[in-house]
Amino acid sequence: MNRILPLVSVLGLLSFPFAAHPQQSAGDWFEAGRAAVERILAQRETANAPARNVILFVGDGMGVSTVTAARILEGQLRGENGEENELFFETFPNVALAKTYNTDAQVPDSAGTMTAMITGVKTGAGLISVSDAALRGDCSSQQGAALTTFLELAETRGLATGVVSTARLTHATPAANYAHIMERNFESDADAVDLSDPGNCADIARQLIEFADNVEGADGLEVALGGGRGAFLPNRDGADPEDGGPGRRLDGRNLTAEWVEDHEDAAYVWNAEQFAAVDPDKVSHLLGLFERSHMEYELDRENDAAGEPSLSEMTARAIEILSNDPDGYFLNVEAGRIDHAHHEINPIRALTDTIEFARAVRTAYEMVDLSETLIIVTADHSHVFTIAGYPERGNSILGKAAADEEPILADDGLPYTTLGYINGPNAGRDEDLTHVDTEHESFRSQTLVPLGSETHGGEDVAVYAAGPGADLVRGVIEQNVIFHIMMEATQLDQR
Repeated sequence: MNRILPLVSVLGLLSFPFAAHPQQSAGDWFEAGRAAVERILAQRETANAPARNVILFVGDGMGVSTVTAARILEGQLRGENGEENELFFETFPNVALAKTYNTDAQVPDSAGTMTAMITGVKTGAGLISVSDAALRGDCSSQQGAALTTFLELAETRGLATGVVSTARLTHATPAANYAHIMERNFESDADAVDLSDPGNCADIARQLIEFADNVEGADGLEVALGGGRGAFLPNRDGADPEDGGPGRRLDGRNLTAEWVEDHEDAAYVWNAEQFAAVDPDKVSHLLGLFERSHMEYELDRENDAAGEPSLSEMTARAIEILSNDPDGYFLNVEAGRIDHAHHEINPIRALTDTIEFARAVRTAYEMVDLSETLIIVTADHSHVFTIAGYPERGNSILGKAAADEEPILADDGLPYTTLGYINGPNAGRDEDLTHVDTEHESFRSQTLVPLGSETHGGEDVAVYAAGPGADLVRGVIEQNVIFHIMMEATQLDQR
């Protein structure tokens, strides 16, 4: 397995050290192939006992092309060609493809896709853990449409539960674990003005704090770490601890204070120093909100004024706390900002967040007992992100397509990048990239179809799995099958 090194600094990313490497011999390829089979054989799960713990990793927007490009970049950051590299989760023995469409959309959104994974039921775009009988934005239509989530089932069976994300905790993917709402954008009560009929439906942030009151037999999430402080704080000056500005809540409630009041041995943290000081043996309920909105991209995290933990660090702390429960746990970890960087046609940030996501998977893998822990790694959807142009092996994945150190020119006589997007801002070929540093953090790719934001892609995404029940991950499956695999692996319905 590859050793995943810390991400390099921004300056280090501007010039990749591509040393010359000898070509592999036929024997090298043959032996490497046999070694891969031996590794898979060693990871085969033979125990019949159900999984005690489940960790579901979701790389938001991490399509197959993103995995491939991040794999190459990670290898190139170590001075290798890159193509032969493996992201850590690519070493898992079981792989499937999942179909991602929503019930009303050929190309999906994250609310519908995560709902499928966490409830076992496909639904419409924009709907969070409610069936497509609900009408988007209409509270009155939500009555009777709620779908039970895997996290809720885990809570009612006495398991500890946690949600970790680099996006806002009230964003679609993390929210689908604990909230039921007919509009993904109803993150705080201030968002009600944009709904056709907000009615008496509780906003997503409220549902996180009031989870134990709404789910019979639950004691609330043990861990919730991510961004999105604004939806939890009152709309008055001084509410936000980092910048002294107001929160977003119009009801005057401080939901972070309520979290501490409602749970015994609870803590709320909002910066890296406070996070590092948490004793996992003394804190049973931890809420961490490290940004007013989304957390920083991994590329920018070290420049955050207050400091915030990495996805790997949040994953490790969550496992430390959840492991204290003798009945087991369920943890959902999302790399939410892979998606955002793609929407901004900024491949360097999408790929460095993917590399950190792979490191978080490895962190979890090395902390758990794989004989009792099922780890699933997947994406909610893809993006219109491509790798093309016939560049030679070892060519900078962030650079211009080239062979023999000469750029490959398009029919218009101009160079082009290996990585590209079919749509998004910055459309057209007006800019000559000859003297443009396409490896710089500020570079935004050229696109074909002009749109204000790049869109999701509709192709299947990969599902990787290790641990008890991982052998169920195989073939081409509907995305909602992931829920049923977790149920079968844990036998929660029999506990």
